[in-house]
Amino acid sequence: MKRIQKGTPGYLNYKKKVEILRTVLYFGIVIAIFLLGYFQTGTRLNLLTVVAILGCLPSAKALVGVITRFPHRSIDIRTAEEIREKTSHLTVCYDLIITSEEKIMPVDCIAISGHNLYGYTHSGKVDVKYLGEHIQKMLTANQLTGIKVIILNEYRPFLSRVEGLDHIAEIEKEDTKEKEEAVRNLILNISM
Repeated sequence: MKRIQKGTPGYLNYKKKVEILRTVLYFGIVIAIFLLGYFQTGTRLNLLTVVAILGCLPSAKALVGVITRFPHRSIDIRTAEEIREKTSHLTVCYDLIITSEEKIMPVDCIAISGHNLYGYTHSGKVDVKYLGEHIQKMLTANQLTGIKVIILNEYRPFLSRVEGLDHIAEIEKEDTKEKEEAVRNLILNISM
C-alpha cells in the first residue's frame, strides 16, 4: 500500500485502511499473548494475562482512530482534479478532519491565497460558521493574523471563489508562499 501524505486527495481512505489493519494486528497480538499464557499455565491468572490487558491500551487507541475516521470519506478524485486545475497558484490541502474541543468536522478542501482562506465541506452536518471561527482562533493563537476565513458547504460557490483567487494570485504575483505554507502546516496540525 503506497503511503499518501496528509493533505493530499485520498488521505482519509488510506488512513482508514492503515488504522483498521493496525487495530486488527494489535488486538490479534493481545489475543495471542492471552492464549499463550492460558495454554501454558491452564489458568487465566498469570503474568501474560497482565501483559495482554496492558496491550489493550494501544489497541483501544487504534480502535478510536478507526471509529473517528470511519464515517468520513476522501474527496472524489475527479473533484480534486477539478479543484487542482483551478488553483494552480494557490496553496491547497485536501481530506481534513478538523477537531475542536466539542466537534469533529470533515473538510474536503482548503485553499489559501495571501490573506484569504476558503474551505469546502460536502457535509451538511458541519456548522460552517463554527468551523470558520475555530480555524480563525487557531490562526490567531499561532500569530497568523489578518487572514479572512470562509468555509462553504456548496461546491460551485467554493470553486468560483478559489478560481477568482487563483486569477488574482496569477496577476499580482506576490510572494506569499511562505505564509501560506505556515497556514497550511497549522491546518494540517489541527486535523486528524
